[in-house]
Amino acid sequence: MQTHEVFNQVPDIAPFDVSRDPALIEGLHREGAGWAEAEVRELGVLAGGSEAQEWGRLANEHPPVLRTHDRYGHRIDEVEFHPYWHELMNVAVTHGLHGAPWLDERPGTHVARAAKLFTWGAAEAGHMCPISMTYAVVPALRHNKELAAKYEPLLGSRVYDFGLREPSSKAGLIAGMSMTEKQGGSDVRANTTTATPQPDGSYRIVGHKWFTSAPMSDMFLTLAQAPGGLSCFLLTRVLPDGTRNPIRIQRLKDKLGNKSNASSEIEYENATGWLVGAEGAGVKTIIEMVNMTRLDCVIGSATGLRTGAVFAAHHARHREAFGAKLIDQPAMRNVLADLVIESEAATTVMMRLAGATDRAGQDPAEASLRRIALAVTKYWVCKRAPAHAAEALECFGGNGYAEESGMPRLYREAPLMSIWEGSGNVAALDALRAMGRQPETVEAYFAEVSLARGADPRLDDAIARVGKELADLSDIEFRARRIVELMALVLQGAQLVRHGHPAVADAFCASRLGDDWGIAFGTLPTGVDTGAILERALV
Repeated sequence: MQTHEVFNQVPDIAPFDVSRDPALIEGLHREGAGWAEAEVRELGVLAGGSEAQEWGRLANEHPPVLRTHDRYGHRIDEVEFHPYWHELMNVAVTHGLHGAPWLDERPGTHVARAAKLFTWGAAEAGHMCPISMTYAVVPALRHNKELAAKYEPLLGSRVYDFGLREPSSKAGLIAGMSMTEKQGGSDVRANTTTATPQPDGSYRIVGHKWFTSAPMSDMFLTLAQAPGGLSCFLLTRVLPDGTRNPIRIQRLKDKLGNKSNASSEIEYENATGWLVGAEGAGVKTIIEMVNMTRLDCVIGSATGLRTGAVFAAHHARHREAFGAKLIDQPAMRNVLADLVIESEAATTVMMRLAGATDRAGQDPAEASLRRIALAVTKYWVCKRAPAHAAEALECFGGNGYAEESGMPRLYREAPLMSIWEGSGNVAALDALRAMGRQPETVEAYFAEVSLARGADPRLDDAIARVGKELADLSDIEFRARRIVELMALVLQGAQLVRHGHPAVADAFCASRLGDDWGIAFGTLPTGVDTGAILERALV
């Protein structure tokens, strides 16, 4: 018997076009990669499609499984994934979201890649980890010209070739990173893993790594103590002679989120590695990789912010309560508009950072801006993601708390970007370190934000406040987060005032840079054009 009628429920948002994002497409053209719009649009339709959304759901509901031994007792150290993980990886690799930009000489290749990563990441976040690692390993690997010549073409190959074989025999490679140890965490100089030189020029690596990203990768960059100090090494899972390198996967981490992706503890049992960079220059060498993954942390958080805003707006557009659609009710409009503003600010500055990455090699000013802007933005955008995800989830009410809404997965994923490659304090202190050691970064920062001077008095006042904060060196480490937060907000405000939608820029300056904003999302001041802002999140 039919006991009730189903009504006032929201239709599934899929299929939808993830790339229908004005801030993203405008930034793509502004930063010199308009030529990639067709591929970004293609990925947008694919990422928001019912099939890709289902791939993401099942890859998380069936996380990877570690197989330490085969049925006969041989040690194999392999990670088994759901088939849809490989579908997600194949799309990412064939569209060049991994190392392909390093082989592409067109201007704007890193901007194009950022836009594609942002777009495809809406399908599933976990597999972005090995994709990001593979992208980031290339500039670090170039510290050893012989290794770079051998492996870089394969790291940029648009062929996804999963399987345990000697790297040079494969059609394409995936890379991982293995830095931290249980006693040190972010303090990698406390690492105890040792590297002993061998007559053939290789090193024997012995030690335990507490977090190894993507242990099924073909190769890893790792840190170990060599005779000359902490150094960077490349280890492949299969050695040139075809034998397996003794890299033992001890266990997979049971994580808060990022369930589809494997993170592990590993043991190096006299594993073979090759030096990348000079002995004692391990941090300097691997920081090339860290800087690239930090950009991807910003992109990943920006993707989550956009997803949360779009999903919340879609729900509110179709759900009715107390006689009206949620999206038409003033309190909810305030919340939704605030979520959209946060998203657009992140996307706009993300694209600016990608543009700086493209130009840094030829333009010292852009390199200096990238150095400081990436640190402050990584801190702030990634720090905002968990609160944003929680508010977006709450827009659904109880429906958002149910797993099938997809919002809990978004919420669990959000904290990772703030922790990855250095938590909030590490990022904030790194920004101070950059300004202290490279004064030109401060000049580049003020040159960038000053391009927006005179457009909004609230922004002008905030720029002046940054100057006062930096002029006061007392208790500067204690004030690190306060300083970096303000710098990040000013940078976002400057980008929005110059390039964003006028309603978004005005609301951002009135709230984030003004004195009329509360603590929670949904505390925008009166007079904000919520209609124009919300229109940008309706797909």
